[in-house]
Amino acid sequence: MILVKQKILTTREKEIFEKLIQNYSTKEIAQTFHISEKTVRNHISNAMQKLEVKGRASAVVELLRLGEISI
Repeated sequence: MILVKQKILTTREKEIFEKLIQNYSTKEIAQTFHISEKTVRNHISNAMQKLEVKGRASAVVELLRLGEISI
């Protein structure tokens, strides 16, 4: 039996968190991906709900711990 590691984040959520750890602001992330700031905040919020954490910093810590993102 082969175990496949299931990804927690969507590709876009991962891209956004990668920008967050590079110290991009919500506005800068929105401009980078040609989306609205509200959409950026929605992606961040969705990821935080999946991770069951409160706050961006907690989400980053959890994503690092899970190996979803790296610094």
